[in-house]
Amino acid sequence: MSLRNAVMAALLDGAASGYDLAKAFDASVANFWMCTPQQLYRELDRMEADGLISAETVEQERRPNKRLFSLTPAGLEALRSFTGQPHKPTAIRDELMVAVMAADAGNVEAVRASLRERKQWAEAKIERYERLKARMLAGRTEDEYLSEAERVGPYLTLLRGLSFERDNVRWCARCLTVLERRGARLDASR
Repeated sequence: MSLRNAVMAALLDGAASGYDLAKAFDASVANFWMCTPQQLYRELDRMEADGLISAETVEQERRPNKRLFSLTPAGLEALRSFTGQPHKPTAIRDELMVAVMAADAGNVEAVRASLRERKQWAEAKIERYERLKARMLAGRTEDEYLSEAERVGPYLTLLRGLSFERDNVRWCARCLTVLERRGARLDASR
């Protein structure tokens, strides 16, 4: 998947500045697509040059002017084309998993520290995603939201992000338990 498809999907909610898109990526899209603000702004320029989005300059009195980006008909068609294609699963590429795989040959305490850090990071993301979920639901039940909302895609991807981070917490906790037990057993046998 390219960054441009994620940007076009984010613009389905309406016109947005680069800053607003960066915030939206950080709040919701980051659970499945990461990018830096620099990557985002470069991609916006390319997309505008390719006719997928248009930009309108909005003058502001006390702040620098900002550009609001919107999908063009060509951008909407490109997004439709993307959603109509088959989508292959992605492979996990995670340095922590390599470290865990090699923990028996390496510095187990450092691996355990990395696992604790990853677990804390996942727990923080879960809290952030739960707050976003509550804002999206705005007092409605999930069934009410799913039947009434104009767009359900952002909510469904948020659910996947929650599931992913909850699984990260469970996996880290399991790894920590196993490595701690092994360490205690090895220490006792010495």
